[in-house]
Amino acid sequence: MPLFGNTFSPKKTPPRKSASLSNLHNLDRSTREVELGLDYGTPSMNLAGQSLKFENGQWIAETGISGGVDRREAQRLRRRNQQLEEENNLLRLKVDILLDMVRKLSETTAESHLMEKELDELKSVGRRRK
Repeated sequence: MPLFGNTFSPKKTPPRKSASLSNLHNLDRSTREVELGLDYGTPSMNLAGQSLKFENGQWIAETGISGGVDRREAQRLRRRNQQLEEENNLLRLKVDILLDMVRKLSETTAESHLMEKELDELKSVGRRRK
């Protein structure tokens, strides 16, 4: 028997009506930006003293005092990268040619061995008949 009356019995909670009564999820992005002020501008970050901003799907260095030097360095690196890609393509072509030559050499060697074997067999058959 409880000391102070009835035992603790919490009321049942009523079932929930809907997940959200807000219709904000039905609005398109531009309307939400106007209504809620969600225009944050372009993303930017600072890495090793270099300021970058994200525009048109690419990270671009913001112009500054060191921007000209970095731009020239980037152009030099692009040219070097292009040279290396061309050299890589040439080397791949040479490897393909060499592999084709090895394949043809191995086919010719196999055919030569078969012909030598047939020639030896014909010589042995010819010696038996004499």
